[in-house]
Formats: sequence, C-alpha cells, structure tokens
Amino acid sequence: MRLVALTFGTEGDSRPMIALCRGLRDAGHDVTMLAERTAQPYAESLHVPFAALAGDMAAELHAESGTLLAKGGDFQYVARALAAIARRNTSAWMRTAVEHARGSDIVIGAGLAIYVALSSAEYLHVPFIGAGLQPMMPTREFASSFLPPWQLPAWANRASHRLVLAVLWRAFRGAVNDARRDVTQQPHRRAQWDGYPVVCGISPTLVPQPRDWSERFAIVGYWWPPRESAFSPDAALAEFLAAGERPIYVGFGSMLGFDRDRMLRIVLDALDGRRALLSPGWSGFGAQASLPTNVRAIGHTPHAWLFPRTHIVVHHGGAGTTHAAARAGAPSVVLPFAADQFFWAERLRKVGIAPPYIRHAQLTAPLLQERLAEAGDPAMAARARNVAAAMAHEHGVANAIERVERWAGA
Repeated sequence: MRLVALTFGTEGDSRPMIALCRGLRDAGHDVTMLAERTAQPYAESLHVPFAALAGDMAAELHAESGTLLAKGGDFQYVARALAAIARRNTSAWMRTAVEHARGSDIVIGAGLAIYVALSSAEYLHVPFIGAGLQPMMPTREFASSFLPPWQLPAWANRASHRLVLAVLWRAFRGAVNDARRDVTQQPHRRAQWDGYPVVCGISPTLVPQPRDWSERFAIVGYWWPPRESAFSPDAALAEFLAAGERPIYVGFGSMLGFDRDRMLRIVLDALDGRRALLSPGWSGFGAQASLPTNVRAIGHTPHAWLFPRTHIVVHHGGAGTTHAAARAGAPSVVLPFAADQFFWAERLRKVGIAPPYIRHAQLTAPLLQERLAEAGDPAMAARARNVAAAMAHEHGVANAIERVERWAGA
C-alpha cells in the first residue's frame, strides 16, 4: 500500500509517528511523513521519506507561551491557542497534503493536522485513519485526557470526552472549512468525526483498552522505532555518569515561557547536593547557568539511552517522556504545565511509579524534595521495574500495522 501520514506539533508528536512510518516501510509499504520541519533529521535517521509542513512550532509556542502557561489547566483556552497555531497554516497544510496524498491508499492523520488530513482524504476519496497519542474517543472508564484528572461518575466521564471533542472541533472548524473551500472546493464539514477508525500509540500498561470501545478504536502500545538509533555520549557525559550513583534527570522538553531562573533555583535547592542532569529543551533551561559540580547540563540525548541510566526522571508529563521514563524503569516526578500532561501525571501515579504531581507554577524546593523522596523509595523503584518489564512485551508498531492493514482490507 501507499500511505501518507500527517501530524504537526512538537518532537513528542512527530517522533512516534515517524517510528510508525518506519515500521510500515519495513512491512513493505510505501510511506511518506508530513510534519513540522524540525522532525526531518529524525525522519532521515530512520530513512523515512519526509516533507515539511508550513510553520515553526517552537516559534508558535514561544509567542503563546506566557498566557498558555498561566492558563495551562483551562482546556478551552488551550484548545483556542492550539487552533490559532493551526489556523495560520491550515490552507498551506492542505495543499501539501493533497499534493503528496494523490494516488495513496490510506491517509493517516494526527495532532494539529488531523482535520486537514481527514479533509484531504475525503477530497481524494481515500480511506482515513486517525492516530492518537492520547485516548480521545469517548469512554465511561475515565475522563478526557485534556481535562483535570477529576473523579467523575461513568456517565460524566463519557460526556467529558464528547465535550472536549466538540470544543476542539468548534475551535478548528472555521480554518478547516475555509481551506476546504479555498484549496479543494469542498463543502463545509459540519461534523468533526463520522466513524473513521483510530489507532492509539499508547502503552496498555499505562492505559488499558477501555472495555466500551468498539473494535475500530485500539490502544496498541507506544510507537518506538523498530531499531534504536546508535548513540555515543560525549566524553564529559560519559565521565559524569561513571563518576558516581545514577543521577536524577530534570527536563521539560518543548515547554517554553516559564521562569527558568526560578525553576533552576528550586531544583538546585531541592537536589541538596545530589547528582543530576539538566536537559535544556526548547527553553534553554540550565544551559547557560553556572552549575555546581554535582549537576551537569547536557545536549540532546535520546531518552531511550539516557533514562535507564537515571535514578528518577523529573519532567513535564508529555506523552513521549512519560512513556520513555516508564519503559526505562525509572520513577517519575511530574510537574505538568498544560493539556494532557495532567492526565499522564495521574496515570503514572495510578500505576504506582510517581508520587502526586505538582503544578509547575506551584513548585517549591521543599515540595520537590518531598516528591523526590517518595520517588526514591525502594518500593516505588520495584514497581517501576515491573512496569518496564510489562512494557517490554508490548509491540506497538507491529500492532498498529496489523490494525491499519486490517482496516484497509490489505
């Protein structure tokens, strides 16, 4: 089959999709990945054909970062902010999608580009499959991943998913329908979803398949690359890791706009002399600071290589970092900023490999010290090893390919 996959977002959005594309190519399919331009080096490292979508996610997030962080728990604001990022690029994305998807057998869509992917598939009369890194379809078993982790009755859990999907569609539909009119001369789409299948790159160890989902919605396991890229640390990092006990990792990925100096002071006070690695991420956290000898800032280092060499992973709760820490057998301390990060923080707590989360804005050194002590408890470390052992038997890419082929009738 010939497939085109679209997503737009941070590395946490693009990397698992590229890993899925690599698996599809290994299974004999012709696949092209369309994503934000910064994903291209990773796609090239896995030999996945790639075309860049318009826009710069880091610049977009930087422009929105101050208000986005202040209102990170307000889903309606987050939906509007994400839709604004998509709105500036929707027509360009649709032109690129249509160009590359002509003659395809399947279009797969995810992230901020999912509605563009769906509209492009409809225009070309090509079957569409949704892809998700969060459990988006309605279920009675838990509330929407984009809402705070409330304890709700089953009927309200299901309603919360429908509410979130409706809010997302309301935020995105104007730009999508404008692009349908201007780029493909399609009529406006009134409904955001009409029964297309959805495959979720999520570990069933962290989020078991809801019992009330139909066969057309599937949690199959996270999408790791079929073979990890070779990595060799620089001499300074290798020497630091060899010089003492496993360090604590602290990093916040693509998060921008927070007070880096305040965060660094809190982290250093909470560490109280313990060894740690700081990952600057998109914000540059800790990169230019004068650090004590027990703490080292690192360059880009693959989580799959680094996290098994750490004691505790302190992070923002992005889906990719959450899965990488759990797969590595490292307990987490989660400081969520926005969107689904609160959901992932609560999932790690529920499986017993993270203490209760702290909102990043409410962080203090004593609170972080308390959470580090909980995460360092031997019982939590043992549970983290058990979770990692369970995840080692998951085959997310292979399971996703089986679903895609089955739904496509291949």
